[in-house]
Amino acid sequence: MADTPDSPTPKPPPSVPKHHARPYDLLQPQINRAVKKYWRTNVCVMLALLVVWALIGLGCGVLWADKLNALTVGGEPFRLGGFPLGFWFAQQGSIIVFVLLILTYAVFMNRLDRSHHLEIKRLRRERSKG
Repeated sequence: MADTPDSPTPKPPPSVPKHHARPYDLLQPQINRAVKKYWRTNVCVMLALLVVWALIGLGCGVLWADKLNALTVGGEPFRLGGFPLGFWFAQQGSIIVFVLLILTYAVFMNRLDRSHHLEIKRLRRERSKG
């Protein structure tokens, strides 16, 4: 049966959760804008976290290691775990920051997904009423 303008919206396959945007949803301008906003936010968050990772991993561990090693507290060289700060960032700090960034990304994306799914659900309700 061919789709006509009066035919009902096709049902999604059972493998697609109800709260996900489906290909035919993207024909709706409001849903399309919501999906674009979701991906734009996702990419911005990824870029920000990658910049932090680069600054910590490359900056503190390599580029600024000598300056970090020269830091003093009370006239004594600052050491973390018995090691100079620059060395510590190169060996341990960048790995710890990387794990924290992964955790930050997961928490942020869970919140973004939740709000996005609620927005898609709201837009579908509005569309079905109108």
